[in-house]
Amino acid sequence: MARVHNFSAGPASMPLEVLEEAAAEFVEYGDAGMSVLEMSHRSSTYQAIIDQTEQSLRSLYSIPDNYDVLFLSGGATLQFAAVPLNLMKTGAADYLVTGNFAKKAWQEAQKYGDARLAATSQDSDFDRICDLSGFAPSDGADYVHICQNNTIYGTMYHELPETGDVPLVADVSSCFLSLPLDIERYGLLYAGAQKNAGPAGVTVIIVRHDLIEEGPALSICPSYLDYREQVKSGSMLNTPNTYGIYLCGKVFDWVSRTGGLEAMEKRNWDKVQPLYDLLDASEFYQAHAQKDSRSIANVTFKSPTPELDAAFVARCAERGIVNIKGHRAVGGMRASCYNAVSKQSIEALMDCMIEFEKEQA
Repeated sequence: MARVHNFSAGPASMPLEVLEEAAAEFVEYGDAGMSVLEMSHRSSTYQAIIDQTEQSLRSLYSIPDNYDVLFLSGGATLQFAAVPLNLMKTGAADYLVTGNFAKKAWQEAQKYGDARLAATSQDSDFDRICDLSGFAPSDGADYVHICQNNTIYGTMYHELPETGDVPLVADVSSCFLSLPLDIERYGLLYAGAQKNAGPAGVTVIIVRHDLIEEGPALSICPSYLDYREQVKSGSMLNTPNTYGIYLCGKVFDWVSRTGGLEAMEKRNWDKVQPLYDLLDASEFYQAHAQKDSRSIANVTFKSPTPELDAAFVARCAERGIVNIKGHRAVGGMRASCYNAVSKQSIEALMDCMIEFEKEQA
């Protein structure tokens, strides 16, 4: 079986072991006589699947009992609206804008209240995380929102902002399951599953229960986006993405079997650091992200010209190295080195980079 070296930013590489397990169960799950795809979400068999998926995630992250876990649809993008609709109870919140999705979340929240731009790194083309020295939430802020890892620009927070009693809300889509997270530092976390947790179409939400027990901030909040209603229904206010949730459970179990989140973090840094070292030593390639803000997952870089960028992407494709082209907002290249991307794939990319640079000398 010839599988490519897939550096897609999402949907992204999934563990081969998980894909093979799912393939073996595709036509018939256990002794159910049907596929999970065909199964009623109201059946006891499927309830056991979603319960086990939640328990696996709780175990991985040591999620406290006073936090609820939801598996919803709509991607992280839908949460740009859901967060203010649920948590902006007095009508104001602070947003730290460090990239494309952080900016979109801030812009969406402006529709529902006073979404304050607390800090931004846009003036340096989002090549770093904002300077947070001296940061404090503004008066009356209901929460502080961050995008913890910026997929497009290849940056991430290495230290969380100090928010005191104001809940921290984080879009963790592209660093979810890459490393441990101290859940109690957050009021709410959300993640599109398509980076590390499973297929596109599932969004994982972890929210402290006291933040939602009084209901949505705005009366216009759709029932589907009301976290309190979704918690009551066990993520089944409507028919959920049953097969996607099942696959997420498989991935959670795979992370556990391979050593858990601390081991995953070590493997991930061990994979990407040589790539960063190559970029730092090169006079041909230039990394986009500043050293103290670099991502554990998304490595962004350029060659001297857009024409050479295009030629390098084409060379990679010839070698079975795919989805390496950078986002149009940045250009250049982006290697998304998520959990399921092997060290061997990154070494193949580095070999191609070294060869291509020598040819241009």
